[in-house]
Amino acid sequence: MKLPAGHQVERFLAELQKLWIDHDEGGRLGIAVSGGPDSLALLLLAHAALPGRVVAATIDHGLRAQSVDEAAFVHDLCGSLGIPHLTRRIEVAPGNLQDRARDGRYRALFDAFLELGTDTLATAHHADDQAETVMMRLNRGSGIAGLAGIRAHRVDVHPEPLAEMLIVRPLLEWRKDELAQIVADAGIEPVRDASNEDARFDRVRMRAALGEADWLDPVAVARSARILQDAERIVDTAIRETWDRCVFAEGEAIWFHPGHPFLIDREIVARILAEFGSSPRGSAVATMVDALHRDGAACLGGVMAKRAWHRTGPRSETDAWKFEREPPRKS
Repeated sequence: MKLPAGHQVERFLAELQKLWIDHDEGGRLGIAVSGGPDSLALLLLAHAALPGRVVAATIDHGLRAQSVDEAAFVHDLCGSLGIPHLTRRIEVAPGNLQDRARDGRYRALFDAFLELGTDTLATAHHADDQAETVMMRLNRGSGIAGLAGIRAHRVDVHPEPLAEMLIVRPLLEWRKDELAQIVADAGIEPVRDASNEDARFDRVRMRAALGEADWLDPVAVARSARILQDAERIVDTAIRETWDRCVFAEGEAIWFHPGHPFLIDREIVARILAEFGSSPRGSAVATMVDALHRDGAACLGGVMAKRAWHRTGPRSETDAWKFEREPPRKS
């Protein structure tokens, strides 16, 4: 089996070093492997870069008849490379299929990698995935958090046993075709998942649209998303400071003193709605903020807001927005 070339391994290591502090301290790296070309390329790159320090896990969602054979294929491949591997089968509850499958997959991966002796999980999300994500969220009117796309790294908490799991994505500036070529050069025939071509899913439709836009550079989009991730941290600080100074919970109502940049007002309103248990799309929140500025009243997600004078002292009032739950509708 032909492993990735030296320059590919060096490039992979350079990205990994930015995300994983234990890359040179002997820690193990867990690889989530579905058997598709992206995750197989990640497995081969990690194995070449960190020989003897890679473990792998595959999640069988039980949604397709071929899934058992595909998991066995990955297990045999890992065995041929001397990589410890576990397969976990999960049941996906009814509902939003892709979201529920993703949630169940990560829980099962955490369990598997803790058993394999690592608290670091690498996934094979790449530049094309990032471009799809950013464009989908742009199309929904998302704010800066949505447009920042897939995070290069994050820490999740595993409940039982209580543990932290670092998730890293070192391939976010690699193209899908580059990864497929690594697998082809190794002489491996990857798994083909028919759901990746099912036009019922938003992501598949976006993938097809971007495939026709040969002027779009997914790597440039991925780099912009990474810049926005840095900007998000700065904006989050401003939002927290604005919340502390300008948001007041009084009884059943929440008051907000607006007048900040639109982004800040929008994010504060989104968080106020979340306090009432509502989580509408960013475009809907933006429409609500526009309506409050223009008309002084708006309703969204079971919450009504209106412009009113907020008493801030014995002799002082501030022009503010008051948020309350909508009263039950009369039948």
